[in-house]
Amino acid sequence: MRGLIGIVVLVWLVIGVVAAYQRDYFKTGDANCATAANVALTVVAGPLNYAGVNPKVNCAEVQIPQPSQ
Repeated sequence: MRGLIGIVVLVWLVIGVVAAYQRDYFKTGDANCATAANVALTVVAGPLNYAGVNPKVNCAEVQIPQPSQ
């Protein structure tokens, strides 16, 4: 049973990678928080991408700790 679950998870992630590739996430030269997060969410969403799910991350809203003065 564990082998079957592993295969399902692997296929799920491969479908997510294909979806990210089709959205050209791997071709852009930008290496930032939003790009990495969008790729990760697209891969994790897997087949849901083809059901209309379009995960996006807005890193501008993330509160980053500032150094003390």
